[in-house]
Amino acid sequence: MALALYRKYRSATFAEVIGQEHVTGPLMQALTSGKINHAYLFSGPRGCGKTSSARILARSLNCIEGPTPTPCGVCDSCKDLAPNGSGSIDVIEIDAASHGGVDDARDLRERAYYAPARDRYKVYIIDEAHMVTTQGFNALLKLVEEPPDFLVFIFATTEPDKVLQTIRSRTHHYPFRLIPPSTLRAHLERICIAENATVEPSVLPLVVRSGGGSARDALSILDQLLAGAGPAGVTYSMAVGLLGVTDSALLDDMIDSLAVGDSASVYATIDRVVEAGHDPRRFAADLLERFRDLMVIDSVPDAAERGLIDYPADRADRMADQSRRIGTATLVRFADITHTTLTDMRGTTSPRLMLELLCARMLLPDAAADSAALLQRLERLERRQGMALTADAPVTAVTPVSPVAPAAAVPSAAAVTSATAVVPDAPGHPVEQSGPVEQSGPVEAVTAPAAAANVATVAATSSATSDSAGLRRIWPDVLEQVKHRSRRTHALLDHASITEVEGTLIRLGVSSAPIAKMISDDKNLSLLRDALTSVVGGGWQVEVSPVASTPAGQPDVLSSTEASPSDGGQPGDGPAEQPEGARPARPVRPTRPPVGERAIPAEPPPEDYGVDEESDAREGHGRGSVDPEAAAMELLKSSLGARPMDS
Repeated sequence: MALALYRKYRSATFAEVIGQEHVTGPLMQALTSGKINHAYLFSGPRGCGKTSSARILARSLNCIEGPTPTPCGVCDSCKDLAPNGSGSIDVIEIDAASHGGVDDARDLRERAYYAPARDRYKVYIIDEAHMVTTQGFNALLKLVEEPPDFLVFIFATTEPDKVLQTIRSRTHHYPFRLIPPSTLRAHLERICIAENATVEPSVLPLVVRSGGGSARDALSILDQLLAGAGPAGVTYSMAVGLLGVTDSALLDDMIDSLAVGDSASVYATIDRVVEAGHDPRRFAADLLERFRDLMVIDSVPDAAERGLIDYPADRADRMADQSRRIGTATLVRFADITHTTLTDMRGTTSPRLMLELLCARMLLPDAAADSAALLQRLERLERRQGMALTADAPVTAVTPVSPVAPAAAVPSAAAVTSATAVVPDAPGHPVEQSGPVEQSGPVEAVTAPAAAANVATVAATSSATSDSAGLRRIWPDVLEQVKHRSRRTHALLDHASITEVEGTLIRLGVSSAPIAKMISDDKNLSLLRDALTSVVGGGWQVEVSPVASTPAGQPDVLSSTEASPSDGGQPGDGPAEQPEGARPARPVRPTRPPVGERAIPAEPPPEDYGVDEESDAREGHGRGSVDPEAAAMELLKSSLGARPMDS
């Protein structure tokens, strides 16, 4: 039968105890100076060296050259108390889990007064001392308080608070700690070399993580992996499958999907986790640990060199890129949500559902009103604004160009002589296209590939304020959010553009009065405000007003009042004077101009509601070619129930 690694490589001297220098140093100094106490209390997590240190202390006390911090290893006492020795009659180990009653304590008290048979000290090592009952401790109290000169007690426990206070006050307490990952990994590497075992470098971090700072647990896991290794040694895929940890590829896919907000990839990764047989709770725990490592890298770029994280160089570089793309505030919020969800996962009947809810909360910062969600939205806004501007040209405004945008919102050809167009190639990664922009008309905008959500024209104009410029830059994102909520509202907003921003008030200009009235509906404005809050954050107010847009030589019917021909006035001259007490004359609608040149009236005349499909076909607005303004009129008529409006 092969000897287990944790027994084969058990420490034989204080110098071989790893990660407990704060304990071994004072003990060695006390042995050197001869200041031996009659009772010691060793406490700490499991597998960190408490019992081994108790045996080393007993060996140091009874060495023929002792008391000494460095036992000789050749005398009978040192050989008997070696890690694999036969044991000494004067060193008694008691498991308090099965011998913690008052009768056991009385029996120990009666035997303790007999002098040692061979060695200098009679040592009692009481393991799991917290299992001793209160009556048992009380039976030992007088013996521990005033023992014979040759008697030494060593209590070892993982829960020192459960040891009777009167016992603790009579001992020297040495708290043991978990072994640091770097120290434990170096220890495992030395053992692999001693065992002549082939282990991939990426396996040892998994063993250290699974060991949780316990040397015994880590050695047991390594022993299991070495026992099942093939000719190629211990591989990463074998360790992942045997230990049940999450594959780093799944964690990378989840992090990359969260960084760009790709919901489809996020839920596809969850499906892969479940299909591979991984525990959703373990995946969430590993994801939380990855968020921790990303936060450390984000705050300390050279964390790998400093030893703050334990990853190979290529893995650390990829994680550094992930932390830059996600951002500090977002990482903190992701980690906090994951930690809360892990607590809720205890005892749940549907761990997969809880994992999906966790991802939904991370993908929707707009649904939360806490400070972490607000910081994430602000960070996202700053990143978008930073990527929209480049240092190649003095850019001050980015204006979205729509098919019916007013001419005043489009920069002139003289203003756009050399600019930098920012075309989104992928979420969070703009592609810069620098160079002179050719203009083929007075208001012809720069065109971009169809993959871009909206065409952005960069204008070097100083008249626009920074607020309106910033909102114009993210206006395509706002429209995209509106589109997810209502395609009808999105179609109406295609005819609107930002004219002015005052604080939290946004004024939109629309070239058509009917469309402006439809956008002003409470439902449409509510959708627009929600979209603005989703993209920008905060609360916004929106005002919509029609903007005059008439062909050259045509009267402006949006801002002028038509005069009656019978009064000798001309259209656009304003209202004619009426005699005192006379009823004002009803304005006469002017003759309809030819198709394609007429302006849209401020209020649709009553007779327009009776237009049938034949008249539409005669005017060139049949189903084959739909005019946007005529379509808006049809939507307006359907919303009003075909009721005529007052002129």
